[in-house]
Amino acid sequence: QVRLVESGGGLVRAGGSLRLSCEDSERDGGSRAMGWFRQTPGKEREFVATIAWDGDRAWYDDSVKGRFTISRDNAKHTLYLEMNRLKPEDTAVYYCAMDRRSGVVVTKDAYWGQGTQVTVSS
Repeated sequence: QVRLVESGGGLVRAGGSLRLSCEDSERDGGSRAMGWFRQTPGKEREFVATIAWDGDRAWYDDSVKGRFTISRDNAKHTLYLEMNRLKPEDTAVYYCAMDRRSGVVVTKDAYWGQGTQVTVSS
């Protein structure tokens, strides 16, 4: 049973930084793509970033490119999202995801964490 546990959310001012972490507590995900999605009330969950199983390839939504960095440490079974130059529109619940099949990119056919709130004040 895959269990993903996120941490690191909080309240920050615009222009500030946060780092999210996601631990794969069952240590299942070493060969699978992982990523981050986010969701605001009344909207669909949207893609933020994804990273391949080996950590060598990553892709970002245009809205976060150049500000956010996704990384993973497979020895620690942990996924990260470094978020810099945060904007109020980045406010959302952020979800960690591990794809059920792919080792390259995460899709919505994934295991999910419980989510962590990120709030950016103007």
